Amino acid sequence: MIRVLIADDEPLITTGIRTVLESAADIEVVASARNGREAVELARRHRIDVALLDITMPVLDGLAAAAQLDGPCVVMLTAFGDDDNVRTALQRGVSGFLLKNCTPEELIGAVRAVHAGEAYLSPAVTRQVIGMVPPGEDERRREAVRRLAVLSARESDILALVAEGLSNAEVGRRVHMSEATVKTYVSRMFTKLQCANRVQAALLVRDATP
Repeated sequence: MIRVLIADDEPLITTGIRTVLESAADIEVVASARNGREAVELARRHRIDVALLDITMPVLDGLAAAAQLDGPCVVMLTAFGDDDNVRTALQRGVSGFLLKNCTPEELIGAVRAVHAGEAYLSPAVTRQVIGMVPPGEDERRREAVRRLAVLSARESDILALVAEGLSNAEVGRRVHMSEATVKTYVSRMFTKLQCANRVQAALLVRDATP
């Protein structure tokens, strides 16, 4: 079982997330918190695998709480358009990022993905972050082109689709590959490019674009 902590100061949101997650046979919600400080205390008290943290909480916000958690994979939850917090969370290397209007299937998939050691970024978040960064200037563009040159033609094609915000399954349908094969390609690309997640890789593409 994947043991999950939910932290959100809105009880209705917490109840909704709990209901969705507990519909999955392999997920158990073992604790819920109203603020970041309580989330940190509960995470230390229980054996937590994944912590779902709202960014904007009283007492201690989700970003500060994430910095104090040692062990659980952290998925940040936020409303669309919260650009500064999205950027900060990604820079701090959180395992996942979801918008609160995501589908139940995406929520469950994100928990499973980060528990399996993968980074999960909602395609909508990928597009949001790319949209807040202007195209690369000359020096940054040259550096991006240099880094992308290590990719094969097939990898470059797949990365271009990732940069559009497509999920692995969507990329697979475009290039006629299984989702598992795409996942292998994406993981290998991250290693070659020294990127921690899909957004960092997508931003390289954006910087290399004239």
